[in-house]
Amino acid sequence: MSTIAPTQTPASPTVQRPAGPAYRVTAARVLRAEWAKMWSLRSTWITLGLGLLFLVAFGLIAAFQFKSRITSGRPMDRDFADATALSLSLFGTNFAQLALGVLGVLVAAGEYSTGMIRSTLAAVPRRLPVLWSKATVYGLTALLLATVGVFVAFAADSQIVSSTRAAMTLSDAGVVRSLLGAGLYLALVGVIGVALGMLLRSVAGGISVLVASLMLVPGLVSLLPSSWQSHISPYLPSHAGEAMFTLHHDATTLSPGAGLAVFLGWTVLALAGAAVRLVRTDA
Repeated sequence: MSTIAPTQTPASPTVQRPAGPAYRVTAARVLRAEWAKMWSLRSTWITLGLGLLFLVAFGLIAAFQFKSRITSGRPMDRDFADATALSLSLFGTNFAQLALGVLGVLVAAGEYSTGMIRSTLAAVPRRLPVLWSKATVYGLTALLLATVGVFVAFAADSQIVSSTRAAMTLSDAGVVRSLLGAGLYLALVGVIGVALGMLLRSVAGGISVLVASLMLVPGLVSLLPSSWQSHISPYLPSHAGEAMFTLHHDATTLSPGAGLAVFLGWTVLALAGAAVRLVRTDA
C-alpha cells in the first residue's frame, strides 16, 4: 500500500494595505472645525441678525426722535440734550452687546448642554486650542458685524440730522476712532461671553454673569458713596468699554487707550479662568 504525503497549501501572501494619511491636529483645522460648528447653528444667524438690527434700528430711532423734537420745538430729554450724530448712531450699543454676548455664551456652553464637547475634546486632546479657536472665530465675526453696523448707523444718522446742531461727518475729529472703538468693544464682549460659557459650562449661568457684570454691577456701584464711586466706577467692564468709543472725556472717565487696556484686562481674566478650568477638569 502506497502512502501519499498530504499536500500543503501554500500560505496566501499578506496583502499590504496602503497606510491612510496621518491626520494631525493643527490650529488651522481646529479653526475650520469651530467655524463650521458655529455657522451650522440656527441661533448664530438669528442672534447675529438681532445684534445688527439693534445697532442700526435703535440708532435710526434715536436720530428720528432727536430731529422731531428739534423741528417741533418740544423740550429735549436729558439723553438728547448734548446729542451728536455719533452718540445717536451708537444708541443701540447697549442692546447689541447683550445679543452678541449671549451668542458668545451659546457658542461655548451650548456644547456642554448637548454633550458634544466630549467629541470635541476627544478630537483635540490638548483642549486649549478649542478655547482659542472659539474665541478667535466668534470674536472676528462679531468684530466685522459690529463695525459694519455702527458705520451704517452713523451714515444714516448723519443724513437724518444733517441740518441740526448734531450734524457730524466722518472727517470730524475722533469720529472714526469712536466707531472703530465701538466695534472692538462689542467684539470683546462676545469673546468674554465665550470665556464665561467655557468657564461656567452653563448657558443660564454664563448669561446671568454677563448681564450682571455689564448692567447690574454698575447700578450697585452707583449706590456707593461718591468718594468710592470715583475709584471703582471707571474700571468696571461696562464703563471701561464705554470709554473706548466715547468722543469727549472728563476727569471721571478713562481715556480711550486706558479704557481699552482695562477692558482687555477683563477679557484676558475671563479667558484665563476658562483656560484653567478647561485644562484641570473633565467635560
